[in-house]
Amino acid sequence: MNKLPLWISTMRLRTLPLSISGIILASCLAEYNGHFSWEVGILAVFTTLSFQILSNLANDYGDGVKGTDNNNRIGPERAIQSGKISPEEMFNAIRINVLISIGLASMLIFCAFGVKHFLLTILFFILGIASVIGAIKYTVGNNAYGYRGLGDLFVFVFFGLVSVIGCYVLYAKTMDHVVFLPACTIGLLSVGVLNLNNMRDIVSDEKSNKITLAVKLGIKNARIYHYILIGLAILLSALFGILYYTSPYNLIFMVAYIPLWIHIKKVCRNEDPKLLDPELKKLALTTVLLAILMGIGHLL
Repeated sequence: MNKLPLWISTMRLRTLPLSISGIILASCLAEYNGHFSWEVGILAVFTTLSFQILSNLANDYGDGVKGTDNNNRIGPERAIQSGKISPEEMFNAIRINVLISIGLASMLIFCAFGVKHFLLTILFFILGIASVIGAIKYTVGNNAYGYRGLGDLFVFVFFGLVSVIGCYVLYAKTMDHVVFLPACTIGLLSVGVLNLNNMRDIVSDEKSNKITLAVKLGIKNARIYHYILIGLAILLSALFGILYYTSPYNLIFMVAYIPLWIHIKKVCRNEDPKLLDPELKKLALTTVLLAILMGIGHLL
């Protein structure tokens, strides 16, 4: 029990709101088209949170046993790095979380599709297994994709496309063109959060042979890449607002452009990687705000 606060910290609660931003947006789009279900929505949130917690635990384990989390790292101290949780304890926690994630995903799929949509059931079981593997393999193992500059691609796919489009299909049992621009928007901003994290840790990651995309690009090009990610997200969300415009309320999400613009200016002027850490939370919460406002605006 005395380790409970430490385990809660290891779950990295500040990352959880970002993980459900796509679920929130997809739920609003489904409600607009008459497909929303509270049972599916609640299970989708819990399933997504379990996947994110699994990813966080696996990230702590993978970086911890590889020695990537060390005293040169700028971000918050991790559990294995601190020595307060052993690799064996973390590995057991990962195994328990895998079972929880699979159980929640199975309940979600059954709730959404029942026995009437066999092909969708199979497809989403495959996506569920892929999500578990993706959450673990980011830093765990000799071929961890997070150490080969592929983290950005996986984040875009799972936080953007799978989160928004997949969740909408869970509600509607079919795909709709309305979800594509929002899915890409959330995916790009989620990649922006990852890139910001990698820019912050670029020096320690390079020393530890963790070859993120930021390490491959170098700090100058990683900063330009960051501007492109945020700029494209703004462009695609604005295009969504124009294409599906029915009233001025649809455009209330553009309020979120203000903190995004302030964020870009701070990243542009920043010369100290330590100062990027507070921007992580700001960008993640702005992404959640944008998702909520895009969804609510579409409903109004």
